Amino acid sequence: MKKVFIDTNIFIRYLTNDDPAKADRVELLLDRAEKGEIVLITTELVIAEIVWVLESFYGLKNTTIGPMIHAILATPGLKVINGSLVEKAIDYYVTHNIDFIDGYISALMDQEKIDVIYSYDKKHLSRIHSIQRKEP
Repeated sequence: MKKVFIDTNIFIRYLTNDDPAKADRVELLLDRAEKGEIVLITTELVIAEIVWVLESFYGLKNTTIGPMIHAILATPGLKVINGSLVEKAIDYYVTHNIDFIDGYISALMDQEKIDVIYSYDKKHLSRIHSIQRKEP
């Protein structure tokens, strides 16, 4: 089965439908993956960029973006590298109202059983109660 990488802008066209012709072509691509004709691959960096674009350019809130990312993660025929970390990061992002990257860091720390972080970020990382934030 042929594997292909799927980039940020493909997801953005589909999620926003800001260019209906392109969004329709993305839907056809997703259909091919669902049928098993191809395997789509992406990574957590693409997801981070999707979140950033939806927040900064489209002005969407985390409560709107979270379900969009969950839908991406559940897409048949799509593999998100480190998808389980992304899933937990999105949960932190929405439930604790923190940046996606801070959510990802928190999810990674959980996975690696790390409970101390050195950071000057008082606002977001302090919202995760399983993490002790310290300053050097």
